[in-house]
Amino acid sequence: MNDLSLVFEKQDKPMTDSLKVAEYFGKRHDHVLRDVKDLECSDEFRLTNFGESYYKNEQNKNQPKVNMAFDGFMFLAMGYRGKKAAQLKEAYIKEFNRMGTFIRQLDTARLDFHDFAQAIKEAHDEPRSYYFSNEFDLINRIVLGMSTKKFKQLNNLKEDSIRPFLTPSQLDGIIKLQRFDMGLVVTVPEYEQRKQILSNYYTRINRKQIQAPVHTN
Repeated sequence: MNDLSLVFEKQDKPMTDSLKVAEYFGKRHDHVLRDVKDLECSDEFRLTNFGESYYKNEQNKNQPKVNMAFDGFMFLAMGYRGKKAAQLKEAYIKEFNRMGTFIRQLDTARLDFHDFAQAIKEAHDEPRSYYFSNEFDLINRIVLGMSTKKFKQLNNLKEDSIRPFLTPSQLDGIIKLQRFDMGLVVTVPEYEQRKQILSNYYTRINRKQIQAPVHTN
């Protein structure tokens, strides 16, 4: 069984069940049912993440199984040993750290947003609302390869900000261009010239990242 076949959709939520867990980890199904029953979790967590169900065996008889949400599955899997369990734990830790980095990037972007908006305001004697939207959209076009509107359409987004839906590398690029552009909006008033400078700068920093040597201990 591969990782994708472990998960199925139920009521618009990713789910798995005790049968799939038993197959994935190479365990007897009755042992998985026992493990779920013996979990030392709160009643609230159990009600939210585990649900009793059944399946029909080869004799067409109903047999018990347990459906579980992602959090319930991870709670169960964290207690398992073996290569599969170790890989799953490593992936979970990696994703946890990635999300921590992403959250810090979002905080940085929010803090820089005020300074960037202030720089745009100071660059014009009579600031207009579209000056701000145009400048933010310019950066999005360079980093994402498309306008903010297009990105929302492709990803079916209705939120005002697209930043929580970007990848860490995309968000990092936007933060760097935003900081660089704070000086440009004041010193380079011509939009097309500023666009070319920002595009060249983004190309350079991407090239440096690709060429940067990998250090090993």
